[in-house]
Amino acid sequence: MTDDPESIERLSGPPKDAATARLERFFDSSADELLGTLYYIVGNVEDARDALQESFLKCWHHRHQLDDIQNLKAWVFRITLNTGRDVRKTAWNRRRTPLPENASREDFPMASTSDSPPDGLIKDEQLQQLRKAVAELPPDYQEVFLLRQNGDLSYPQIAEAISIPLGTVKTRMRAAIRQLRESVGDLS
Repeated sequence: MTDDPESIERLSGPPKDAATARLERFFDSSADELLGTLYYIVGNVEDARDALQESFLKCWHHRHQLDDIQNLKAWVFRITLNTGRDVRKTAWNRRRTPLPENASREDFPMASTSDSPPDGLIKDEQLQQLRKAVAELPPDYQEVFLLRQNGDLSYPQIAEAISIPLGTVKTRMRAAIRQLRESVGDLS
C-alpha cells in the first residue's frame, strides 16, 4: 500500500466539504420527519421511502448550491415536497388507493408512548383518527400543516419552501386546523 495522496483519494473517495457533510447530517437527523411528511403526501410507506431516497439524490446532485443556501431545512423540505407531489401524481395516475385503513404504527414514526395498555390503546386510536383526518385534508392545507408539524418550520420558512405568500400560509394553516378540529373534535 502506498501513502501517495492520489492513491488514498481513489480508495476513500474525494474528501467531503463542509456543505456536503452538513447535507448528510441534516438527512440523518431529519429522516423520520421527512419520511412522515412524505407518507401523508404519497399515501403509503413504500412510495414515501422511494420519494425520500429520490429527494436525497436531488439534493445531492445540487449540493454545489449549498454554500448559497441560507435555510437548508426549507430548501430540503421544498425539494422533498416537490418529489412527494410528483410521486403522488404518478400514484394517482396508476389509480393507487391512498393511505390504507390498516396502516400499522410501524408504518409511520408518530408512535404513542404511554404508561398503561388502556391509555396506549386510546392514544393509538386517537392517532389513527388524526392520521386519517390529516390524510383527508386538501393537498394545499396538508402540505402547510405537515411542514409546520413534522418539519417544524416557521410560517416564513414554509412560505419560502413552497413559494407562496406568508398570509396564504397562515390562512391555509388556520383552515387545516379548523378542518381537523371538525373531523376529530377534542382528542385530549
